[in-house]
Amino acid sequence: MTKPTDNPADPFKKALAEATKVMADDPEMTVTYSVDPSGMTKEGVRLPQVSRRMTRDEVLLARGTADAFALRRKFHDDATAAKYAPTGNLAREIYEAMEIARCEAVGARSMPGTAGNIDAKIGHEATRKGYAEITQAADAPLPIAAGYLVRHLATGRDLPKGADNVMNLWRGFIEDHAAETLQNLDHVLADQAAFARLARKVIADLGYGDQLGDDPDAPDEDEDSGDDAENQEEQQDSTGDDDSQEEDSEASPEQSQEEQQDASQAQVSEDDMSDMEQGEEAEMPEGEAPMEPPPPAPHSDADPNYAVYTTDFDEEIRAEDLAEPAELERLRAYLDQQLEPLKGAVSRLANKLQRRLQAQQNRSWEFDLEEGTLDAGRLARVVANPTTPLSFKQEKDTEFRDTCVTLLLDNSGSMRGRPISIAAICADVMARTLERCSVKVEILGFTTRAWKGGQSRERWLAAGRAQQPGRLNDLRHIIYKSADAPWRRARPNLGLMMKEGLLKENIDGEALEWAHRRMMARQEQRKILMVISDGAPVDDSTLSVNSANYLEKHLRDVIAMVERKKAVELIAIGIGHDVTRYYNRAVTITDVEQLAGAMTEQLAGLFDTDPRKRARVLGMRKVG
Repeated sequence: MTKPTDNPADPFKKALAEATKVMADDPEMTVTYSVDPSGMTKEGVRLPQVSRRMTRDEVLLARGTADAFALRRKFHDDATAAKYAPTGNLAREIYEAMEIARCEAVGARSMPGTAGNIDAKIGHEATRKGYAEITQAADAPLPIAAGYLVRHLATGRDLPKGADNVMNLWRGFIEDHAAETLQNLDHVLADQAAFARLARKVIADLGYGDQLGDDPDAPDEDEDSGDDAENQEEQQDSTGDDDSQEEDSEASPEQSQEEQQDASQAQVSEDDMSDMEQGEEAEMPEGEAPMEPPPPAPHSDADPNYAVYTTDFDEEIRAEDLAEPAELERLRAYLDQQLEPLKGAVSRLANKLQRRLQAQQNRSWEFDLEEGTLDAGRLARVVANPTTPLSFKQEKDTEFRDTCVTLLLDNSGSMRGRPISIAAICADVMARTLERCSVKVEILGFTTRAWKGGQSRERWLAAGRAQQPGRLNDLRHIIYKSADAPWRRARPNLGLMMKEGLLKENIDGEALEWAHRRMMARQEQRKILMVISDGAPVDDSTLSVNSANYLEKHLRDVIAMVERKKAVELIAIGIGHDVTRYYNRAVTITDVEQLAGAMTEQLAGLFDTDPRKRARVLGMRKVG
C-alpha cells in the first residue's frame, strides 16, 4: 500500500523546483524551501516555505522568487559582474540592483509569464518594508529605486503598490542627471558587459563617480613593449587572427586561453568574453585564475572536517506545517490538561522574572528637580518650613539593550513523557513573560525525520556503503515560534511536541549551529541562546558507521565556536543528565518539575545588573 504524502504542498513544491531548473538551464541546481530569508548560492536556490494550506500569497511569492533566481542564474555571469563592480558601497548597491532588474527584464521579454510572478515578489517585499508609507526621497533606498526604474523602462510594466512610490520619489532626480545615458538601455539589455558599462555611467551621472574605482576596460600600461610585440606575434601564430586584434588586451596567449576556458565554463556570451579579455589581466595576474570550481563549502563552520552524507532529505519546517490546525488545538488542550497542577508554580516564577526585568527597565529616579512629578516624600519639609520650595522627581530609563532569547528544545525520543511536557509549558510561559518585557523570543526544536537513518541511510546502502559517510540521518529542525511572531499566534504550535511519533533521534551539534546562525542574522544588540536537553547527541545510524564520539566531538566544536565568537550568550539546562561537561554555563536538574525554576533563575541571572549575583547564578551547579 502506497503511503500518502505528508504534506499536500509537496507536489506543487516539486513541480516548481523542476520548472526553476528548466528556466535556469541548470538541471543540477538544488532547490530547497525554508522559512529563512530566500537566497541563491553556487549550488542552488532557497525559496520561501509553502505551507500545507498553500495560500495564494504563499504560492505567488514562491513562484516569483523562483523565477527571479532562475533568470539571474540564466542571464547573469559572476565574472563579468565582478569585473565591472564599483568599489564604493552605495555605488555597488546601485550597480547590483540594476543588474538584477536587467536579468528580470530580459526574462520578461522572452518569457512574459515571469513578469507577473516577479511583480508578486516585488509587491510582497514592498509591503513588508513599508515602501508605500515613505513620503520623502531621503527615506527611500536609492539603489532599489534605480533597479525599479530600469525594470519599468525596460518592460513598460507598472510597478506594484509601494514599489512605484519608491521609484517615483527618486525618478525625477535620476532622469534629470542620467536621462541621456538611459536612452541606450534597450540596446545593451541583452549584453551584460555593455549594460555594466551603462550602469557605471549612470552611477557617475548621479554624482558617485568617486566610488567606481579604476576603469576595468583601461589597457594595462605596465607591460613591457618588447614582450607585447612578441606576445602579439605568438598570438597570431596560434590563433590565425589578423591585425584587427591589435587593440585587444596586452596579455600572453597562454593567459588568454585560460580566460577563454574559464569564460566558456561560466557560459559567458562571445561579446562578454571579448570584454573580459580586455581588462581581466589587470585584476587577476597570471597564475591566479581558478582552473577548477572551488570545493563545496563545509557542512559546519565549527569543524570543516565534519561530514554529512546527504542533506537532500533534511527538513527545516514550521510547526504548523507538521499538523493540521485542528490537531494542534487538540494537542495543545492535552498539554494544558496534563500540566494543570504545575501552572500555579510556573506562573509565580514567571511573574517573579517579569518583575525583575521590568525593575531594570524603568525604576530609576532623579530627585530635587524644579519640574516633574511632585515628590510626596519631601512634603514634610515644606510643612515644617513654608518657604521651602516644592520638590519634584522624574523617572528615567535605565539602559536596557534590546534582546532576543532563543530556546532550543531537544525533541528526541528520550524526552518523551513528562520531560517534553514540562519543556513545552515552560517555553510557553517564557515566551509570554518575556514578550511582556519587550524581549523577542524564538522557540526551536530539533530531532530527525526517521529512526535508524531514514532515506539518507537507504541511499547510502544503495550506493555501496561508503566508509565513514558522516552524519547518516534525515534532520528535522522545527520552528515553533519565530522571534517576530506574537506569542498568541504561536501558542497552539507547542502542542506539537505531544504528537505521537514526532520525537526520534537527536543530533545536537548541527541543531545548535542552526540556532546560532539564526540568531546571528538578528538585529538585536544582545542575543541569548538557551539549550534544553537530556544528554549527549545520539543517532544510531550515524554512530554505527563512524567513530563512537563523532557527534559528541562536533557538539563540542560548535559550543567552542559559539563561545569563542561571543556574539551569543550560551547557557544550557540538562534534564537528568550532566551537561556541564559540554557547556561552560550549565545547570543540571534531577527532577523535570524543577525545569521552570531553573529556566527562570538562569534568565533572571543573565539580566541581573549585579555582577556578583549574576556570576553566582550562572556558575556550574546542580539543582535538587
